[in-house]
Amino acid sequence: MSVRTTSAPRADLVADTALALLAERGMRGLTHRAVDEAAGLPQGSTSNLARTRQALLELAVRRLAEREARVLALDELPDPRGDADAVVDALALAAHRSLSRNRDLTLARYELALEATRRPELRAYYDTAGARFRDRLTALLTALGSTDPARHVLSLVAWADGLLFSCVAGSFSTQVPSPEQVRDGLRELLAGMLGDRKTAGGPG
Repeated sequence: MSVRTTSAPRADLVADTALALLAERGMRGLTHRAVDEAAGLPQGSTSNLARTRQALLELAVRRLAEREARVLALDELPDPRGDADAVVDALALAAHRSLSRNRDLTLARYELALEATRRPELRAYYDTAGARFRDRLTALLTALGSTDPARHVLSLVAWADGLLFSCVAGSFSTQVPSPEQVRDGLRELLAGMLGDRKTAGGPG
């Protein structure tokens, strides 16, 4: 594992290394000393930034949210009022990026999500960090014509999380779908929720 970069701020380097360790070794492999060693930092550097394990986990969650925001690029989606198909295509490509070249980041998210079930203080931090994604999806589905955005966001997130888990850590881990297959599944889901023929690939 190599995540060292001289251009990254120290906090980002520590957080990126923590995420890489989570993906490679799991939660038990994440220690302050392990981060120092993997990042090529002097012993004690990670402790200076995050003195407790909780602080280190919060640093990792914050960095995870930043990096996943770039992967999903929700703020860069086309205007759903103008071209619903373009939105579906963009969402499908974002999901496929999480399945493919950002697979380790997805694994790290699962480690942090499971740890949050055992640490109430981390649960609150994790949920707050993820709220911006839910809010953005709520606005998106509202613009697409959803009559029940909160329920539809839950269905969309559940579908995406189920797909990611199955293909990254579950029984389909050796059968990653193509971008086209992800897009078809997403279109079917949104067409069922929204009743919009455009999201199913039909004529507008």
